[in-house]
Formats: sequence, C-alpha cells, structure tokens
Amino acid sequence: MREKDGLWAILCWLSILEWRNRDVPVGELVGVDVIMRQHWQRFGRNFYTRYDYENVDAAQAAAMMEHIRSLAASPPPLDGFSIASIDDFTYTDPVDGSVASKQGLRVLFADSSRIVLRLSGTGSVGATVRIYIERYQPPDDAAALEADSGDALAPLVALALDLSRVKEFTGRDAPTVIT
Repeated sequence: MREKDGLWAILCWLSILEWRNRDVPVGELVGVDVIMRQHWQRFGRNFYTRYDYENVDAAQAAAMMEHIRSLAASPPPLDGFSIASIDDFTYTDPVDGSVASKQGLRVLFADSSRIVLRLSGTGSVGATVRIYIERYQPPDDAAALEADSGDALAPLVALALDLSRVKEFTGRDAPTVIT
C-alpha cells in the first residue's frame, strides 16, 4: 500500500463527521465540504502538494541537496517571494531524546510559505527526491480560500523547481508522482 496514512485520514474524517452530525436530523447531514469551509473561514487554509522523483541517481540527488544547502549563506533574490531562511531540519524525539539530523532542507519564506526537499530511499538502487510545497492563506480573503490548489501553488511550484534545479540534477522533465 503506497500511502497508509490515507487510511488514518479516512478514519479521522469519519470520526469528525459522526461527532458533527450526532444531533442533526436525518437528511440534514453536515458534509466534509461544509466543515472544511468553516475551518478555512476561521483559521485560514493551507495549500499543499508533493512532487516525487523516484529512482533517480543517488549521487545526483545528493548534489542537488548540496546545491540547495549552498544557497543558505546567501539566498538569491526572487520575484514575488522573500526567503526568510534555508536550514537543515533536525528532529529530536520527545520521548527518548534521540536526534535525527539532515531530515530535509527547508526553504522558509517571509509569507510563511515553504518548500521542503528531502531524499527518501537512498541506496544502491537510487533515491527518491521529494519536494513538498506549502502555502498558507489567511482567512481574510474569502475568494482566495476557494482557489484551486494547483492555481494557488503554481508560482511556488515554479520557484521550487527553478531553485532546486531538479530537472538539471535528475534529468527528469516531470515528477513520477504528484500528490
């Protein structure tokens, strides 16, 4: 099964729907779309996508990560975006205190958007390059909350692909999978 987390998401939504509809008369059920829009109106919306480039040359994938890492000292000027920082993400387990370093490179922007690049499955067969792209839309613009995810993320996706030089490093014109 490719993405087991999806099963947990479905169970979570079923629990939310059951709770929200516990006292609702039959035929007047509250759906996922209503719950999402109410949430967006109160808290804003997070747009998200992930691009996976599977089975790429591990050395080229590592070189791409070093390229991004090298930008941290002097982030390039970008049209429409301002880089706040570029860092190597390190995770410290709150239970046992173990530390996992180099879990991904984060490109953080002044508007709270971010691009995260990480390698998965490195080994003798190759690597998977994962590029996560996220953008937050505050609740103050109702029309922007309703935007298509692809449209809302298009400028940031173009920036991520350009900044990472993923085509140059992987030789791929397109990702293997987009989620």
